Amino acid sequence: MKFLFDRDTWQEIYGSIRKNKLRTGITIIGVMWGIFLLVVLLGAARGMGNKFDTIFGDFATNSVFIWGQQTSMPFKGFQEGKQVQLKRSDVGKIESEIKGIEYILPRNISNGLVVNETKTLTTGVFGDYPLLDVLQKKHMVFGRFINDNDIEKNKKVCVIENDTYKQLFDKGVNPIGTYITINEISYQVVGLYKNKMRMGGPQGGIHIPFTTFQQIYNQADNIGWLMVTGSEGFEIRQMEEDIKLMLRNIHSIHPEDERAFGSFNMADQIAKVTGFLIGMQFLTWFVGIATLIAGVFAIGNILLITVKERTNEIGIRRALGAKPSEIRRQIILESIFLTTIAGVLGIIFGGLILMLINAAWGQGDDATLVNPTVDIPVIMIAFITLVTLGTLIGLIPAQRAVSIRPIEALREE
Repeated sequence: MKFLFDRDTWQEIYGSIRKNKLRTGITIIGVMWGIFLLVVLLGAARGMGNKFDTIFGDFATNSVFIWGQQTSMPFKGFQEGKQVQLKRSDVGKIESEIKGIEYILPRNISNGLVVNETKTLTTGVFGDYPLLDVLQKKHMVFGRFINDNDIEKNKKVCVIENDTYKQLFDKGVNPIGTYITINEISYQVVGLYKNKMRMGGPQGGIHIPFTTFQQIYNQADNIGWLMVTGSEGFEIRQMEEDIKLMLRNIHSIHPEDERAFGSFNMADQIAKVTGFLIGMQFLTWFVGIATLIAGVFAIGNILLITVKERTNEIGIRRALGAKPSEIRRQIILESIFLTTIAGVLGIIFGGLILMLINAAWGQGDDATLVNPTVDIPVIMIAFITLVTLGTLIGLIPAQRAVSIRPIEALREE
């Protein structure tokens, strides 16, 4: 290891780099770009994954939504095109017959003209149970969500979403305890929440107790759709098919009528997102490593040219007694030095770009990329891989240098 601290060794490396400034600079940029690209792409992929985790983190992911549509096949005297209406009685039948159900939640929706003093808007009014806050977590800003007491007493209370609040109230006003009118009926606001998820059925709007909704909108036993969550270890896709088959039997629909019931399987959507993220990470590693290898080969080519240009010098050193191992070590050290400098610069610039990305697109509730970072062990693996490749590629010009016979090198002009 003594040669690492030898001043003459580093002076020779410096002299070689200085002699070919442009060529060396371009080579370093090429290698730097590889690890820079790897860091930025991995950070962006992590930020995107964190964003999806934020979206899905408060949601029961092993869930399926099922609603009635129109039949596409005649059956038992009913013509094609019959509108299928789910009933509250379906809930108990499904719970008793289908294995693996952890939660089953009926929901309802209607349009509502909402008035608060001089401000009005038309939005969705949902009839819900307190269980919704378990299956689709509401991030309460003020107040509470619907509770069991509201359900039992058919209370005229409501919980509003943040976008609805902005259209009905002045900024900074606490809406809790105030009254708004929905379709000419007065409701007390008991909660305000922020919605972080825009998928998995209708979102936002205003929530009122399910029993109140059924009474006010004269829904009797009718429901809009079901949200079913499977227990751990049960396949939600199979449960979805079993529930649809059972509903076809309950509502006298042809067993092969696939259009009578619509559904949205949350597990399928998450699987697609997960597959996309895995594919993106694979592509990131492939592009980054390919770029690294290309840059490292460029260093090898530069060193081969350098050896060619220094043939006479190498011959003199060999004639003066320099050992082949010393010549080889010098060339390899130069390769390691160049790859190390390029790697450090690539990591630094990659980190700075990720900081800028986080500042521009990673802040607030609507952030596109959440905390786009790369783990230190991943950085170290990439850096060690780069230096290792630099060492290996340096063996080629090093072997070329020691294979030159001193007498032939001295004759080289």
